[in-house]
Amino acid sequence: MGSSGRTPRALRGAPGSAPPPPGADRTLPASPDGEGVFVAVNRSSGTSVVRADPVTVLRARLPRAEVHLLEPGEDPAAAVADALQRPEPPRIVGICGGDGSVAAVAHVARGAGVPLLVVPGGTFNHFARTAGVASVDDAVDALQAGEGVRADVAELAFGDAAPITVMNSASVGVYPDVIALRERVRPKLGKWLAGVFAAERVLRRSDPVAVVVGGRRAEVWALFVGVGRNDRGIHAPLQRRELDDGVLDVRILHRGSRTGAIAALAFGQRTAAVLRALRLVPERVEAFTATDIVIDVRPRNGQPPGFVHDGEVAFDAPVAASADLSAPGYRTRIRVVPGALDVYRPAVRPGAPR
Repeated sequence: MGSSGRTPRALRGAPGSAPPPPGADRTLPASPDGEGVFVAVNRSSGTSVVRADPVTVLRARLPRAEVHLLEPGEDPAAAVADALQRPEPPRIVGICGGDGSVAAVAHVARGAGVPLLVVPGGTFNHFARTAGVASVDDAVDALQAGEGVRADVAELAFGDAAPITVMNSASVGVYPDVIALRERVRPKLGKWLAGVFAAERVLRRSDPVAVVVGGRRAEVWALFVGVGRNDRGIHAPLQRRELDDGVLDVRILHRGSRTGAIAALAFGQRTAAVLRALRLVPERVEAFTATDIVIDVRPRNGQPPGFVHDGEVAFDAPVAASADLSAPGYRTRIRVVPGALDVYRPAVRPGAPR
């Protein structure tokens, strides 16, 4: 796969293709010593006091792999794409980083038709957790044994721009502002308090966003699109349950109580369940599944609202897409792509939870 590396192939999972059933255990190229493997490491993605240094583990267990430490500000997708353009490109590409880095490199891997090694190295690691890759050793075990899975992804396009790959979720509304502020204050406040502070500050000062979905106009605090079904009773679908169910999980937090919206956007899944039982989380949450969704986003205070995908906040792309729509605002389309990417993960053993 990807033997030349010079011209990226069409993205996997294009309409009309017939890949094997996604999600089932799948044999992928094995590399016991790392030969033919290029791994980009994004040290800025997140930190953990309990996680072993991934670089030390990768170099010890995969001595022939090329482990590329990204410089501050270096694009992981660009680093992987450059490696794939070599006369002798890698057979397997990997990324050690958070969900945003994983999604960026996954897009390049899809284009080149090579399998992806995901090494959890971020703060949340939503996709790696769903895949069953809890540690760097899990990732290396799967690579050395040639064990993997074919996973669904989504494609997100702003206006007429080329689509990008989404691995977990995308969102429009006030959530991009919450994420941007949360990440600025998280080093001082910690993850939980930073989320509360950011949600309270943004929602106290912001207005809902007007969107049009399926011909219906709505005033929303947030509209989330998850890749694959998420657990019921949550408002921000960030942690998919399966890699292969072939749908988008859409949650719309309609305009309502600011206090309830703060609770919905600031807290994690377990806390949200408690708050819901105490009737502190709003009930005005619409949920449905789809395979393709088009969202027209109207300006707020004269500016196009931002968009979040896999934890990365996008403001420039919505601004550029505003020029592609005759009505004020911009249009975005999200579609699920079944079986789009081969990913290394330890095989599911008989009787073990999937």
